[in-house]
Amino acid sequence: MTINFPSTSRYALTPAATLTRADGTPVTYLKRRFVPPPENFALLQWHRVLQGERLDNIAAQYLGDPEQFWRLCDANRALHPEELTDTIGRKLRITLPEGIPGVPHA
Repeated sequence: MTINFPSTSRYALTPAATLTRADGTPVTYLKRRFVPPPENFALLQWHRVLQGERLDNIAAQYLGDPEQFWRLCDANRALHPEELTDTIGRKLRITLPEGIPGVPHA
């Protein structure tokens, strides 16, 4: 069975696998997604968190899509999205997707 996610989903490149139960019933699941280290992302700029900001709005501002908040989580090693905006003044890395090289010292 193929599981199709939109190309913008964090699971788009995550492979699926099938487990067959003892009774013969197949169960399809996603394999584990490993979060790439932030060093794998080309830095575009920094964003300083302001009071009352939400991560989806920051993603919309810089990435053009509020559902891409997970890219900000990956680039900043956040397992819980809300932790990125909990501290006023925190600097967030705004990056290109993994595998897309940036221009050094741009």
